[in-house]
Amino acid sequence: MPFDLLVAVCLVYVSVLFIVAFAAEGRALRGRANWLRSAPVYTLSLSIYCTAWTFYGAVGYAARSGLEFVTIYLGPTLVLVGWWWALRKLVRIGRAERVTSIADLISSRFGKSNLLGVIVTAMAVLASTPYIALQLQSVTLSFGVFASDTPEGWALPDQGATALWVAGGLALFTILFGTRNLDANERHHGVVTAIALEAVVKLVALLAVGIFVVWGLGGGVSGVLARIDASRLAEWNLDFGRWAGLTFVAGAAVLTLPRMFQVLVVENADERHLATASWAFPLYLLLMSLFVLPIAVVGLERMPAGANPDLFVLTLPLSEGRGMLALLAFLGGFSSATSMVIVASIALATMVSNHVVTPLWLALRWPGRGQAGHLGDVRGLVLMSRRISIGGVLALGYFYYRFSGGTEALAAIGLISFVGTAQILPALLGGIYWRGATHWGAAAGLVGGLAVWLYALFLPSVGEGGLISQAVMTHGPFGLSWLRPQALFGIEGLDPLLHALLWSMSVNVTLFTLGSLVTMPGPMERLQGLAFVNIFDQTTGTGAWGRGTAGAEAEDLLTMSQRILGAQVAQDFFQTQAAAQGKAGFLPDTTPEFLTRLERKLAGSVGAATAHAMIAQVSRGAAVSVQDLIAVAGETLEIKEYSARLEAKSEELARTARALREANDKLTELSIQKDGFLSQISHELRTPMTSIRAFSEILMEPDLPEEMRARYAEIIHEESRRLTRLLDDLLDLSVLENRRAQLNVGVANLHDLISRAAMAASSTRPERAFQIERDFPAEHMAIFTDTDRLVQVFINLISNARKYCDADRAVLRIEVNRRGERVEVDFIDNGSGIPKKSQAVIFEKFARLGDPAGAGGAGLGLAICREIMANLGGSIDYLPGQGGAAFRVSLPLRRRGARVQAAR
Repeated sequence: MPFDLLVAVCLVYVSVLFIVAFAAEGRALRGRANWLRSAPVYTLSLSIYCTAWTFYGAVGYAARSGLEFVTIYLGPTLVLVGWWWALRKLVRIGRAERVTSIADLISSRFGKSNLLGVIVTAMAVLASTPYIALQLQSVTLSFGVFASDTPEGWALPDQGATALWVAGGLALFTILFGTRNLDANERHHGVVTAIALEAVVKLVALLAVGIFVVWGLGGGVSGVLARIDASRLAEWNLDFGRWAGLTFVAGAAVLTLPRMFQVLVVENADERHLATASWAFPLYLLLMSLFVLPIAVVGLERMPAGANPDLFVLTLPLSEGRGMLALLAFLGGFSSATSMVIVASIALATMVSNHVVTPLWLALRWPGRGQAGHLGDVRGLVLMSRRISIGGVLALGYFYYRFSGGTEALAAIGLISFVGTAQILPALLGGIYWRGATHWGAAAGLVGGLAVWLYALFLPSVGEGGLISQAVMTHGPFGLSWLRPQALFGIEGLDPLLHALLWSMSVNVTLFTLGSLVTMPGPMERLQGLAFVNIFDQTTGTGAWGRGTAGAEAEDLLTMSQRILGAQVAQDFFQTQAAAQGKAGFLPDTTPEFLTRLERKLAGSVGAATAHAMIAQVSRGAAVSVQDLIAVAGETLEIKEYSARLEAKSEELARTARALREANDKLTELSIQKDGFLSQISHELRTPMTSIRAFSEILMEPDLPEEMRARYAEIIHEESRRLTRLLDDLLDLSVLENRRAQLNVGVANLHDLISRAAMAASSTRPERAFQIERDFPAEHMAIFTDTDRLVQVFINLISNARKYCDADRAVLRIEVNRRGERVEVDFIDNGSGIPKKSQAVIFEKFARLGDPAGAGGAGLGLAICREIMANLGGSIDYLPGQGGAAFRVSLPLRRRGARVQAAR
């Protein structure tokens, strides 16, 4: 098959993956992602465990080591079937704590320690580097099979250039579909769907090659069994220690590999999907392993001596002239490699950005406590750091591939990574089952295990005499033979992998246990330990935020949240929480419950440790209270239940008292406003009436000159019009409040209505410089409403901005956003905004903005606007936390159920 055709097929295949991922993302954004969150898709996504190692390397493994390749599949099968309860606990914790990665889970469990997050991130990056190199090597070798004239597959002219192009293409795909959002609950639907498709492709490809080998080359099942019995593989003897060790690391990999944790926990949309995966995924592994031994035996029999057994899946069909089957096998191997690299890159990039880049940036840029407004675009920083991290992770894999020079045995590289990631297992399982585990113990165990793994296995794998000299390998450092990397403490004769596994896990578990026993968990660790260990008993709780956090300003927290989650998501969250507290239309109270929910919301974007640190800073150094420690120290269920009842009752009384205080404050403010209103109305009525009476009496004089008579008559006319406008406003408000307004509904372009309002409002203080910023393309949409009434609202808001914006260079920004069948129009100026104490009454009939004596009018404008929007089926709200005064007008695109007079 021509090499150019192979490249073209790869490009077409990648294009199909792009289309599938893009379509899945689109369906998710439109809220039509039910099947994307189904159990089959979830189960297929777990197939990223089956990388190029299992697609190509398993055959080579079988050819070299007989049935030992079964351990690759046996470990995860035992975990899915026998450890289902542990997986369910991890998924429940992941959803409850909104973890974004395995580093985030470890960090969150041990007091939200970012140090542990950094350690786990470093371990994951180092352990994944050989595995990514393995995928690049497998794709490069498979290209080499088609580029060479012989089926051995070692004649590709420039393997390094091919690996570089593959790494670059995978980085581009991952950045496009893996860094589109921050919220963990939004998930990577496009990537997961593409991986599910690749899972089907690689399974079909391997089964097709297996069927061809068994019935096309091996003479059927009986013929293949006879060949296996006659081959040297039948002489294989079971090494129980090696089998147990390899099964253990394979099982640990399901829990600790960053890519497996990503799809198993982070991407899980429904805990019940685990029940399906517990039998469906082992079935998938069984099908993937079904023809490994037959392909290995027939390949050893038919291929020339010296042929690479890792490539039998490709070279056997090619040697028999089955080009299309070989092409299908190539796509299967390509799918195995690319799916692993994509998900691993996403997981590692998330860990790097959340636990390294963002905390470092905050430490350097944090302006001080309570000054969240100067944080800058944290959302943009996190997304950019993840994109750069994806490129960096793939670059590390590429350099490892180049420096190690590649190896003929793909399986050997994969096992190095498995042992590395297994070092996370003690802290992971200890954290979710042992309340006494401490972050000092976890850190000691992780660092100790990592050091032994690096010294005994990872560094010796990077080329001959590369990072560790041959002299050290033979005689040990400084001539200390008992410190030889592969013969620690004089234990010789062990397989290097088992040797490294034994010592690294022994050191890890010992340090973790001793460190936890000799140190005491801090207050945060106690709370998190209780939440993690008893996750199935948890319903609600106040988390780590005590009653001493009342200093947190909701507006500061909203400002910070908008820079991480985005303005709309943050505002929706705050509005929902305020409504749950009975404060719809205002900012929520910063209760411990609210801070806990906000922390979990932010944790989905920047990780638990960073979210906790950011809220603590804005909360002016909030700490864990004595009450929290007492709650953690409870020994019996009765005490906890009684405490929970008291706390719920106390919270209910606190809410009631808070609501009464707020109602009293509002009534007091309204009483003051009412007195001012009555005084102002009396003045507004008396002034024109006095003028009318005085000038009418003058007009009764018989000797009054005609020019004075005309001027006085004009004054009487203007004063009567002024009186009429005031009475019209009062009557209009009464009609609107009683929902008796007759709406003249028609179709209009929203852009035209805003332009009409801006022009009409320009007569208000025209001498003052005032700039209006608009997004004209976003404004063009048809709406079906009472256009005159809506323009009246717009005029009032623009006029108020002209009157009250106190910036030196006043600017009003008008933003239009469509939300399904509704449209939101935001009016945001750059002034100092409305004081917090006045925000609760600005829409009341008696309220006035500014000084009643100097503002002019009767203060009915916003009250009328509120009633107009209610009649139009919409709303008008004040938006805090936007810098200046900000109002949002929300209404349906089509007004239904109104009394309509069609415009003709």
